Order: sequence, then structure tokens, then C-alpha cells
Amino acid sequence: MATTVHDVAAYVLEKSGPMSAFKLQKLCYYAQAWHLAFYDRPLYPEPLEAWANGPVSPALYAQHRGRFTVTAGDLARGDSTRIPAQAKAHINQVLKAYGDWAPHRLVELTHHEDPWRDARGNLPPLARSAAEISHESMATFYRALSEDPDAELLAD
Repeated sequence: MATTVHDVAAYVLEKSGPMSAFKLQKLCYYAQAWHLAFYDRPLYPEPLEAWANGPVSPALYAQHRGRFTVTAGDLARGDSTRIPAQAKAHINQVLKAYGDWAPHRLVELTHHEDPWRDARGNLPPLARSAAEISHESMATFYRALSEDPDAELLAD
């Protein structure tokens, strides 16, 4: 069975403990984005959308809607045992790079990066959007970051 965004979220919560829904969404986004950059294939199939507060998986949002803090027990559909070892190692690198960041800092970071900005186009900052963030835009942007010798980001 293929890894889902729910599985990734469950793994993130198992490794890092309860966190805000904002932070969980951004960590799942970065896991997907960097996976696309390094491996040229998605970590999970569910789409990500360019919402006002940054990238969001609507499928994951449906599980934690109405909760500020999310725990592993809140995600009935997630099963971290479905994640292959290589993918877990990758997620661990994402957690090492971004796991200590405050939720608002992760939101701000995504707002300054091309995949989210390009998907939203000319929308006002707080406007609702269901525009999908393309795999191609994530792969291109984060691959370029990984090749920048001055960028202290993910090294997979």
C-alpha cells in the first residue's frame, strides 16, 4: 500500500509529539516538497493547496479540522508502519531541518517561496484559494535550493 499524507502526519506526530495543525501541515508539505526535489517522485499522492496560511493538504485538514493542537491519536487514518524506511529517513531529515521552527515562522517561510506564491498568483494575502501547488513547482524550487552552496537546508 502506498504512503499517504495521513501516514506521514502520523509519523511526524509520533516522532515530534503533539503540535499545532499549522505546523503539522507545513512539515507534511516540506516532506513532500523535498522528496520531489531529491527523488523526482511524490512521497504521497494527496494534493497540496495554496491556502491563505500556507500550503495545506485538504485531506489531512479534514481529519484535524477544528483542532488547534493535533496528536497522533487524532489521525485515525494514519499508519506510520506503511512508510518505507527510506521515506522515514527522509522525513527525519525534514524534522531535523524544520521541526524546531515555530508554526508562524513556517507559515512565513512558505509565503516567501515560489511554489505557494506561484499557485496563488495575484490573490490578496488573506483570500481563500484552492489552487493546487504543482509537483513540478516544488521539485524545481527545492532542487534549486539544494544546489545552492549558501543554503543551509536539507541535505539528504
